[in-house]
Amino acid sequence: MATTQIWIYFVCLACSLILNVLLLRNYNVYLGSLKELSWTRRAAEEAEAVGAIACFGHGRAYVDGVLENGKPVCECNSCFAGPDCSQPVPGCVVGANSGDPLFLEPYWMRHAAGSAVVVSGWHRMGNTFTDRPVFSGELQRHIRILHALVGNAYTEGKFILFGTGSTQLLNAAVHALSPDNSSDPAKVVASIPFDPVYQQQTDFFKSKNFQFQGDASMWKNTRNGTFIEFVNSPSNPDGQLKKAVLQGPQVKTIHDHGYYWPHFTPIPAPADEDVMIFSLSKLTGHAGSRFGWALVKDEAVYKKMSTYVTMNTLGISKDTQLRALQLLKVALEGRGRQLFDFGYITMKQRWERLSDALSTSKRFSIQEIEPLYCSYYKILKDPSPAYAWLKCEREEDKECYTILKDAGIIGVDGTSFGAGSGFVRLSLINSHDDFNMLLYKIKKLVAKEDDKDARNTM
Repeated sequence: MATTQIWIYFVCLACSLILNVLLLRNYNVYLGSLKELSWTRRAAEEAEAVGAIACFGHGRAYVDGVLENGKPVCECNSCFAGPDCSQPVPGCVVGANSGDPLFLEPYWMRHAAGSAVVVSGWHRMGNTFTDRPVFSGELQRHIRILHALVGNAYTEGKFILFGTGSTQLLNAAVHALSPDNSSDPAKVVASIPFDPVYQQQTDFFKSKNFQFQGDASMWKNTRNGTFIEFVNSPSNPDGQLKKAVLQGPQVKTIHDHGYYWPHFTPIPAPADEDVMIFSLSKLTGHAGSRFGWALVKDEAVYKKMSTYVTMNTLGISKDTQLRALQLLKVALEGRGRQLFDFGYITMKQRWERLSDALSTSKRFSIQEIEPLYCSYYKILKDPSPAYAWLKCEREEDKECYTILKDAGIIGVDGTSFGAGSGFVRLSLINSHDDFNMLLYKIKKLVAKEDDKDARNTM
């Protein structure tokens, strides 16, 4: 019995010695790796130091921000000021006219480690990749994985083209679909309300091959010439899922699916159109990275769009592609549920709070959006739109934008979307501070309306 115990003791001692040797070896490897990675320390320490500046929760400091005494200072959200953004601004005007999805900022702060990117000074200094001219093959692969996972678009048999945001790709598609050297330029149309960029960009380039011709429904009975219809689904500004208005062999469509993600809309089925455009901005919130992609079925159209992008910007920033790749890797974690759950819950709650604030109003209304089955969540999904499409109901309130501006709310005039001046688009995707201030001012407007009604009944 004693001999057995001694034998067990020596076996345990030997195992312990082996384990300690292995741990010591791994520790030395770790120390060696720190020495090998020492060139990243300065950048990491700088990023960590700036990220630790709290700004009272009402702003952010940035590595590339304004310096004061050699240190970055806080850049405050609307309605806050001071060196640490702790001072509310009395009577401030809230900006509800932005399309920046800052509501996702808290999500990325929680995923700081996974989403961080360290870029060497010599990272891809040339214009091309080794495996293809200007586009990252790995990023394209992740985009296909993402669409298959979410189920919002078929990518099989389609070319993927990158752009400097979706805005560049929209006009690249118009260019590619327009007839060359035609005496009759293509008529570019969209159903009202439409994203203002469709008209603004088409008018800006003043091409002899295409011209913006307004509301698509006005051309239903016309068969002459080529039509290019923008189909924005879900729509900016009203969040409705749309289909093409015009049909026929002379009609070409560009499907702008920038908001076709589970945090903004139910996904009834995968989109499978000839030209589909998406953006990183509305997927992850990184509008400032200026990255979008197009899924294109026809090779000839793809090549013309690619030529446009190449001639316009000589491709897409390699640094941007690297950051987009890292963000997509994080977005794909947990089958995308972490990102989309956070986004959907946030937007759903904002929509419900705004709807509740306006529920008693007879002066203002917002669009109605019906719950729809979502194939991604496999449930009947409640509305969570990016914007409120607010209408001033009173006949005397013809300039709705001015009514809201006088109340300290800056939206986007309905005329920008081809609609009447009785509408205003209000952004729900801004920062937490901006949304809360918007809600506060809306409630004040409704309260004044209730007070006036009460006085009139006395």
